[in-house]
Amino acid sequence: MSVQIEPPEMTEAGRIADLWVALADGQREFGSHLRAEENREQIYDAITRHIIVGGLLVARDSDIVGFVMFEPEVDGYEQDISRGTIQNVYVDPEYRNDGVGSALLDAAESALAGAGADVIRLEAMAGNDAARRLYERRGYRLHRVELEKRVENDNNDPADR
Repeated sequence: MSVQIEPPEMTEAGRIADLWVALADGQREFGSHLRAEENREQIYDAITRHIIVGGLLVARDSDIVGFVMFEPEVDGYEQDISRGTIQNVYVDPEYRNDGVGSALLDAAESALAGAGADVIRLEAMAGNDAARRLYERRGYRLHRVELEKRVENDNNDPADR
């Protein structure tokens, strides 16, 4: 693996937003309801916030080829552990299976552990077997399961499915 894992420059937020749109678009194959392009502005804002607070790292070759967003979990409930959350992991398809995703996860996990996290959580689409295998190989185990059911009513437009 010849990529470097490092914090991005603020001027690269647009490029990272492009990668997030690719991530969100690809997740539709696995049942994600997120609309990719329609959320570009919101994710751009989130990306800039994460760059400012140090919760975003990129994998860089000659260009950015992947990224990971993460943060300590702050939900207002008292818990017996401190959790960190990895929110997005993306690696350009040409760089997959070369250790780039693992390097991004290593760096995010290290940063979260350094911030006091006892446990790190992340989510994967149930049908994304490749992502789930990667996370399981890295020691992630099922903790919660989210179930979903489509409600039949007049508001459900078949074009939205």
